Parts: sequence; structure tokens; C-alpha cells
Amino acid sequence: MTTSSNRDHFFQTSASLDDQERKNAKSQNTNGNPIRLPGKILAAHSDPWNNGSVYVAHSNGTVRRVILATGETAKLFTGPMAPVTCLSLSPDGKLLFAGCWDRTVWSWDTATGQPRRKYEGHADFVRSVTSARLRGEDLLISGGADAQVLVFKIASGERLETFKGHTRGIQDLVLDPESEETQPVVFSAGSDREIRQFSIFGGGSITDPLLPHETSVYKLFFDNDGDLWTASADKTAKCLVRADGWKANLTLEHPDFVRDVVVHETGGWVVTACRDEEVRVWNRSTGELYHTFSGHFEEVTGLVLVGSTVVSVGIDATIRQWSLRPDELQKAVELAKKPTEDEKKEEDKPAESMLTAEEEAELAELMGDD
Repeated sequence: MTTSSNRDHFFQTSASLDDQERKNAKSQNTNGNPIRLPGKILAAHSDPWNNGSVYVAHSNGTVRRVILATGETAKLFTGPMAPVTCLSLSPDGKLLFAGCWDRTVWSWDTATGQPRRKYEGHADFVRSVTSARLRGEDLLISGGADAQVLVFKIASGERLETFKGHTRGIQDLVLDPESEETQPVVFSAGSDREIRQFSIFGGGSITDPLLPHETSVYKLFFDNDGDLWTASADKTAKCLVRADGWKANLTLEHPDFVRDVVVHETGGWVVTACRDEEVRVWNRSTGELYHTFSGHFEEVTGLVLVGSTVVSVGIDATIRQWSLRPDELQKAVELAKKPTEDEKKEEDKPAESMLTAEEEAELAELMGDD
């Protein structure tokens, strides 16, 4: 058993110490051009109004807008004293929303970073937020660990709807891009493995829940065909086909929980984030694994597409960028096939003899006679 005089190692198993040593060694890698930030990153959101930037949410309660090219923090948003779990922008991009463990949704002016209204009503921490302009009104939709979906008017903070149906916490929310503006539908994913559909204006739950997974559904993503991609703790990501009654026609198997999924339409790729620290690129048509981006040394918590780049964030407090451009992706595939320096050293080692010392001496003597 591993022993140590380091007080930080007391009451830790050899396995946990070995894993920590592995992570410490891996943390030095520069794969994905890491931007290192203070604090674990729990979520990320694209910034359409500042191309080349992303918003990231930290476990220490802060949110920051980061310029990807330089790693600079362009704006810091503060106020919450608890972890921030999810992010969204108002339809006009002037407000940033963040769901928090303190059971509220915070908002800030994106230009000044000044706090604005807080949206309250959840009985447990907020896990997902999204917003949209519907029927001429800017609305905020939030889902919480209390299994409720709440709908607010952004301008006044008035709560319009409270949807119930899930038996456990909400993990993600996404508006159906093909539902009509006059009768919009939000899809919700829960820890109860259900995916539900709620009609925003007075309709409530409109169908029986979808049950494509064995356990918690973490993320939902609509592609340009209107089909729904899902990421789950059952170690799979799936494509649910709208025209086939939301039946799965593709299942991507992983070695651990799948935390996020996005679709790169131009390249025909599906990209997934996994608890095993990897970012995987899959052929959308065949479901075959094409490449694995390795660099994070803790769980990957979120993905954002910025043009032909997939941006990943993780518990390791880094933002990493992986190109999906055909030439650069092919280069990454070829590089991954080459043995590392450690592997080369291992290959260059002389093969260990299977003979005992006495047998080797006898063999040397016989060869000497020849």
C-alpha cells in the first residue's frame, strides 16, 4: 500500500492517491490550448453578440465572459454566494441569466456587468434556464431540482406558469424549434429519466413522457432536422427522430455518464462530453466513433459550438478548444495514431529474458564454445 507523510493524504486509499497523481501529471498537458480559470466550471453558453467569446459559470458563484483567442476575461459577473449551474441570454442579448444553488435565477446587464432582477419561486436549486420571445413577450423559463418548470416575464418578473409532472429534478430545458410561436412547446429532461413536453401558454403537459433512457437525462439538443439528441447517465447519447414518434434511431455508447451533446451540421459530426474526461467526435450518419479529444483531467461538464470549433469546459477549471475543420480534424486523428514518447521508450526497451540467471549463464557458455 502507498504510504505518505503528507497530511493531505491521510485517510485516502492507494487508488485515490494514484488517481490524484495521474490527474496532477495530466494537468500539465496543453491539448486544446487550455484557458485556465480560478474555480470549477459547471456550464458554458455561446455569445452570438460577441463572436469568439463564451460565458462560463463557476462553482464559486461567479460568471465570466471569456475571449477564446486570448483567454482574457472580458467581463466578470458577481453576486451569488453559491454555485452557478446554468446560463442563458435574453433574446436581445442585453441580459445574462444564471441559475443558482440559492434557488433563484440571477440576471446581469451584459454590457456593464451590473446585477439586475432576481427571479424567485423554486423550492430547490435551479438547474436549467432558457429564454425566448413568444407572443411579443420576452420570457424566461427555468427548471429546478424541485421538479418544477417556471415561466416568467423577463421585464416584470411576473410568473406566468408553473409546470409539474416530473417526479425528480429537472436537468435541462429546450424550446422545440418547430413548435408555433403562438403555442410554443418546451422539452424538459429529468433525473427521473423522463423527457416531457409542456405547452407554454396554459397547455401544461401535452403528451405522455418519452422514456428513451434507463436513468437521468442530462442534456437535450435539437438539430437542424428537428430531431432531438439526448445525453444520459446511462452512458449513452441518442438521436430521437421526430417523424418516427421520437423513437431512437442511433445510440452512442460511452464508458461513463454522458454530460452533453451537440451536432456540428456542416461536418456531419456529433460531439459528446463524458464524465471520463474525454470529448468524442462521432459520425452522425453511421454512429461510428471518429476521434477522441483528450486533455481535460476532470469531468467534462459542457460543450459549445463556435463556428467550426467545439469548446469544452470541465471541473478541471479549463476551457479547451477543438477544431472540427476537416484538415485540422484529420491532423488530430493522425497525431493520435502516433506513439507517445513514453510508448516509444517502452518499445525500445530490450525484451526481458524468460530464462533464469543459471540458464542464461549456461546458454552463454554454450555459445562461447561455438
